[in-house]
Amino acid sequence: MTTIKIMLDTIDRIKNFNRTVQKFPGDFDLEQGRYYIDAKSMMGLLSLDLSAPVDLHFNASEEEETKIVEALKEYIIEA
Repeated sequence: MTTIKIMLDTIDRIKNFNRTVQKFPGDFDLEQGRYYIDAKSMMGLLSLDLSAPVDLHFNASEEEETKIVEALKEYIIEA
């Protein structure tokens, strides 16, 4: 399982993030505190605290992981 820390601090970024993860097969889960949200669910995304970073968890092959990370690079924050 791959985990990356991302920031979704505006509604526009949430919409664009959702469109991006929809392009990939598999499950994408967001963890914020004790809550887990399906990253492909717009309703779930809108329930996030926009002022705090979230952890994105997903399973993918090494090749697919590279494509996903590249597609999401604008949301990734350095920890």
